[in-house]
Amino acid sequence: MALADLGRKITSALKSLSKATIINEEVLKAMLKDISTALLEADVNIKLVKQLRDNVSSDIKLDGMSLGLNKRKMIQQAVFRELTKLLEPGVRVWTPSKGQNNVIMCVGLQGSGKTTTSTKLAYYYRMKGWKTCLVCADTFRAGAFDQLKQNATKARIPFYGSYTEMDPVVIATEGVDKFKTENFEIIIVDTSGRHKQEDSLSEEMLQLSKALQPDNVVYVMDASIGQACESQAKAFKDKVDVASVIITKLDGHAKGGGALSAVAATGSPIIFIGTGEHIDDFEPFKTKPFISKLLGMGDMEGLVNVVKEFGKENKEAVIDRIQHGQFTLRDMHEQFQTLRKLGSYRQLLGMIPGFGVDFLSKEDEETWSARVKKMMVIMDSMNNHELDNYEGHKLFHKQPGRIQRVARGSGTDIKDVEDLLTKYNKFSKMVKNIGGLNGFFNGSFSSKHMNQNKVIKLTRQIAKIMPRRSLKQIGGMAGLQRLMRQFEQEVAKQLKGKSSINNM
Repeated sequence: MALADLGRKITSALKSLSKATIINEEVLKAMLKDISTALLEADVNIKLVKQLRDNVSSDIKLDGMSLGLNKRKMIQQAVFRELTKLLEPGVRVWTPSKGQNNVIMCVGLQGSGKTTTSTKLAYYYRMKGWKTCLVCADTFRAGAFDQLKQNATKARIPFYGSYTEMDPVVIATEGVDKFKTENFEIIIVDTSGRHKQEDSLSEEMLQLSKALQPDNVVYVMDASIGQACESQAKAFKDKVDVASVIITKLDGHAKGGGALSAVAATGSPIIFIGTGEHIDDFEPFKTKPFISKLLGMGDMEGLVNVVKEFGKENKEAVIDRIQHGQFTLRDMHEQFQTLRKLGSYRQLLGMIPGFGVDFLSKEDEETWSARVKKMMVIMDSMNNHELDNYEGHKLFHKQPGRIQRVARGSGTDIKDVEDLLTKYNKFSKMVKNIGGLNGFFNGSFSSKHMNQNKVIKLTRQIAKIMPRRSLKQIGGMAGLQRLMRQFEQEVAKQLKGKSSINNM
């Protein structure tokens, strides 16, 4: 069963509580049976499933509950808590240090997607502003260096390897030393693999580990092997000090649940998951947000962090104009650029409650990505006067020759340019109608309370420009209002935490 299907089945089981007239032991048992069946179908170990079922049953004593308690909510919270425990090894995750050399050594069996994952990891950190590079120390597999070279070139990441040197330790040492002298912050070493665990592979991993003294040894494994991940991860951990795990090929795989829960049992935290073939089909793994998104509950904390990153990525001049209710075509172009840096659209949508991880299919995302790229190409064909005009929509419609010129220059149709201008006009009106971001918060972004009038106004504006399918998915206008309240609460929570730290 694919992870998205698992999420739907568990969500359906939890929703059965809302349909029940009375919450009793019979209803609770039926719900737990449905959840257990879904987990078993996703290849989760039967002992772990039984443990989850027993823990929820022991936590929830319906007979002894006070009348005023919300039984449905308490059961849902207990299930969420136990699902989190299922995937949480309770080990602190390694994090790189900014401004220093961080050597990451990727190990794993052949065919697990190690080389592709190494590139994805380097690309992820590069997009976050780190100086990253790749070293190919795989001399066992024919074509390994060519593959890494091709991947790295496409991702615009510096790389090192050799066609003549056959000793992986020599190549890895030379590559790491070279990039250290050039002050690279993230140095990722892709190592050899085998079709199965052999003495020769173990010896090679041990020699590389001793020579490089890596800051983090990452075990890359294929989700398709399911519960077998546990024995594999432990075997590698016995040979080299595996500190982290990346699970690949989680895009709709039947054994994904088994792989995730099995790895958690090894005590090595999962740091990233690969969800497809594209370079940005790669996301950090955090247990609670992952479970939350799996169940269609979103990830409000992650969404707030994305908004913060969005603000960091934007230039001060752009932020200043938007704060004063001004929005140009150049600003729109820069917002698209920033969004592309923040990750895939599917990941961003998965953070919004009600959408779920599979709301946008891979095909839909590729279509949307191509559409955004086309709009950016159209804007690239505009001159400075058109890009910086605060009334860009009016300028083009007063002088239709501009539309024809931009269409020719960008190799698109006149209709494509007109569609872009319509979208720009809607966004521009929204920025103007809410009076910019000034006043959205009472005082500044660091204040504790949001301006409710602005929140209501913004909610209405968002509802107008949202696709009908998306608005319906989150429960219409009422659902959007709930989402805005959740966002407000998460902002307030984070600001309160920040305030507490500052007062220490």
